[in-house]
Amino acid sequence: MSRPNRFVNVIRIGPVKVGSFNNGRGQIKHTAACTAPSCGFSTEHDDRSAAELAAHTHRCA
Repeated sequence: MSRPNRFVNVIRIGPVKVGSFNNGRGQIKHTAACTAPSCGFSTEHDDRSAAELAAHTHRCA
């Protein structure tokens, strides 16, 4: 049984949280997800800077 994904180095940029995780294949991925109700925005990136840029430029509808 494998360990569940654990987010590390989580930061908050406005309503968006950015975190890093190991995808189980030995790769580190970075995600940005909006925590606003009924927004649904989330992205996965290879670079931390890309995830942070997505968080900075996200605007909830």
